[in-house]
Amino acid sequence: MEFGLFHAKLKVLLLLVLLALSSPCNFIQSPMDIGSLNFLKTRSTVFGGPMDFLESTSSASVDFGRFIFHNPSAVLRPKSPRDIATLLSFLSASSTPKITVAARGAGHSIHGQAQALDGIVIEMNSLPSSIDVHQAMDGEKGLSYADVSGGVLWIEVLEETLKLGLTPRSWTDYLYLSVGGTLSNAGISGQTFKYGPQISNVLQLEVVTGNGELVACSPTKSAELFFAVLGGLGQFGIITRARILLQNAPQKVKWVRTFYDDFGTFTNDQELLISMPQLVDYLEGFIVLNENSLHSSSVAFPAQLEFIAELHKDSSKVYYCIEFAVHDHRDEETNIDDVVKEISSKLSYLPTFIYSVEVSYYDFLNRVRMEEMSLRSRGLWDIPHPWLNMFVPKSGIEDFKDLLLESISQQDFVGPILIYPLLKDKWEANTSVVLPVPRPTATGEEEKVVYVVGILQSVDPAWCAAACMEELLVRQRHLVEVAGGGLIGAKQYLGYQRSPARWRQHFGHLWGRFVERKSRFDPMGLLAPGQGIFARVGAFPVK
Repeated sequence: MEFGLFHAKLKVLLLLVLLALSSPCNFIQSPMDIGSLNFLKTRSTVFGGPMDFLESTSSASVDFGRFIFHNPSAVLRPKSPRDIATLLSFLSASSTPKITVAARGAGHSIHGQAQALDGIVIEMNSLPSSIDVHQAMDGEKGLSYADVSGGVLWIEVLEETLKLGLTPRSWTDYLYLSVGGTLSNAGISGQTFKYGPQISNVLQLEVVTGNGELVACSPTKSAELFFAVLGGLGQFGIITRARILLQNAPQKVKWVRTFYDDFGTFTNDQELLISMPQLVDYLEGFIVLNENSLHSSSVAFPAQLEFIAELHKDSSKVYYCIEFAVHDHRDEETNIDDVVKEISSKLSYLPTFIYSVEVSYYDFLNRVRMEEMSLRSRGLWDIPHPWLNMFVPKSGIEDFKDLLLESISQQDFVGPILIYPLLKDKWEANTSVVLPVPRPTATGEEEKVVYVVGILQSVDPAWCAAACMEELLVRQRHLVEVAGGGLIGAKQYLGYQRSPARWRQHFGHLWGRFVERKSRFDPMGLLAPGQGIFARVGAFPVK
């Protein structure tokens, strides 16, 4: 074992012993239960021989990306937010360098963002699962909301709120993600144009800061922490509880797909749809590169798309699909089919290439689960996912599309490529999320539309080995560098930068605010080392 690794693990072991001695919690009989802090145990080699050591389970070094594996020295399974506060309070007061902490929700990071090399990973799903729904009664002032613990999955929130006919307003496409995890990034899907991202639909939070303080915060109480943590990439605190805004849930959803062979017409129709929030409740879109891309994105769409062969008579041609949805509450006089007819009459899709289905609200929101089960059945879920997500200004979306298509193989690409617009005024500017810098339009006004591009590629190791994977990642980095330049001005979402200098470039004029928040809420640099933004204070100098 290398001396550096041995030294780090020995320090963790000594740290946890000290933590046990200093903890006010009662001891539990098991030597691996330190006060109420339950660390998982495996075997390790120290001083040249095997011994029990507080080390990770294998899951703590694996994420959805499956191409970065950073092994922590210990895993904490907290029984309450106070356990997390105890750990961080001790670490922040300790002079011991190099020990960092990462909160792990559902493990759906791509680039190891929830990993902590030789540090401590906190498994958030071990917190007591709690979902308390408050329904505003008729005539009652106030809002409907749900108080949920940070490790709860969004699918669990949906199932619990639907019991009272309620639902969160904003979602992610995949619901088996933790509440704390998506709020630490943004949380976007086809409802974002209408209601903003998930971080724009939070009323208050409970957060453990890097100093070990357990703080209740909101837009009016400890507001700086509240906005810092939302979209803060885990850098300022760990979300242990959130109050999520709710609204009445529809019973059914009318789900519509229209197809295009011209990119400009496709984006024009998308922007037309987001200008009609009184009619449209959901909007996304994707590129149809080949038959496989249409099949893979249609597993949950219960309509027979029999035109695939006709569209791909010319296999080199690229098509585009818009999907929008209209909620049917069934307690209103409006006929949902008339609404869809009114919307579609304004669109310029290929004649006859329109498909619609009616599904339950639950099935619509949980649609990606069907795709997951299909991939699992073929052994194609637990494979590398070098995904790339970008925010692209409206003025640069055509150039970005051309750049993207030049960087991939149309016939061999596996996975969906999402493209759909958002409205910037639905985002709270005080959160830590970085969107592209607004550009003036021809009339002198700032652009209000920004596009999400999700390049959700899957790589089967059977045909793409390590060298192939590295080549793919190099092409991806080139795409990011070119698209992030002055011509397009795109920003990464859920991104990973290779150096602190590149993170400074990413944040641009907001870097100073980000650093100030870090120095205030996590001055020792304990949190979220996998993001690669800051070094642990005392470990090595930040360049």
